[in-house]
Amino acid sequence: MRTLKKHRPLRVAVIGTRGYPYVYSGYETFVKEVCERLVDRGVDVTVYCHRPLFADRPKEVNGIRLVYVPCIETKNLSQLTNSFLSMIHVCFSKADVVFVANSANGPFGIFPKLFGKPSAINVDGLEWLRPKWKGLGAKYFRFASRLATKLYDCVVTDSDEMQKIYLEEFNAPSKMIAYGANPRYPSGNSLIAQWGLEKESYYLIVGRLIPDNNSDLIVEGFLKSSSDRKLVIVGDVPYQDAFAQRMKNMGGNRLLFTGYVRDQEALAALYHNCYGYLHGHEYGGTNPAMLKALAYGCAILALNTRFNQEMLQEGKFGWYFEKRADSLRSLLEYAETVPEKMKLLREHSREGLGQKYNWDFVTDEYERLFRSLCKREIEVSA
Repeated sequence: MRTLKKHRPLRVAVIGTRGYPYVYSGYETFVKEVCERLVDRGVDVTVYCHRPLFADRPKEVNGIRLVYVPCIETKNLSQLTNSFLSMIHVCFSKADVVFVANSANGPFGIFPKLFGKPSAINVDGLEWLRPKWKGLGAKYFRFASRLATKLYDCVVTDSDEMQKIYLEEFNAPSKMIAYGANPRYPSGNSLIAQWGLEKESYYLIVGRLIPDNNSDLIVEGFLKSSSDRKLVIVGDVPYQDAFAQRMKNMGGNRLLFTGYVRDQEALAALYHNCYGYLHGHEYGGTNPAMLKALAYGCAILALNTRFNQEMLQEGKFGWYFEKRADSLRSLLEYAETVPEKMKLLREHSREGLGQKYNWDFVTDEYERLFRSLCKREIEVSA
């Protein structure tokens, strides 16, 4: 009987997220879903973490090795300083492949290149167009995104439309690997009672209270509508912010701000029981909150962008409004008159995930990418 030659595990280092198991946003969920699956497949994974976020600092959790790196704790510098120091550390490590999140880390691709370590970067969205980055910040993100296409061995985009944009803007090819979601079914509506809500008595927004997500436009359009339902806004910003405060002062008892909902069961219940999910994100590719809305069976009303058209498959799994409050008002008033059509959207939304947004398939794609970067075949067990 032929025996297979034993190989040591592939070693992958992940930089540019807040860390593991700290689940805060899309990148951290990505680390949890993909890295846990990679470990189950025998890949050696190391995740670099923001030291100040972790009171307890075990060296390993669920088979994932953890390195805690300091940073300058400000809104604009925490990620950059953490990534810079993490890059220095990883270059002297035994990692076979360096995977980096966030296009802001584009310039740091010089380090693995100098040390001969294969590298890939997930560039996320059109950061240089986001309202929160103005002037120098926007110029930096565009510069960093362009540099990422020059310094890393592979650029990963998370949607077909973002892949096209990187070709249009930078003449740079990329590997498209989408984000994933786990389908989930309702288990009752008791958890929404803590906010005084009943099934289908509200519309839902999930996301940070920042201009990028057009939450002000959604609130304005909703308040102009004749709907008797509430608008529930899940999310906040982790710092004092005039825009977020202005949002909270609008609308009286027609609006309900929950803040961050860290209980995942309660968050799922809010998705499951809403009459419609309103999505105003404009500058990203595959958006995690929208995927969750699909996976949790929501009727989705989304801003008409090329990314949202892609995710909802040109209107098959949701409806669109234009970037005007009156456009949303009209769509909401239509939605109020067709409850049977809203019910059909809810019943079929999970079908919109398909293979493209399946975490196992996403992990397959990343494993193939990592192994190809360091010329390692996917091993087959004896």
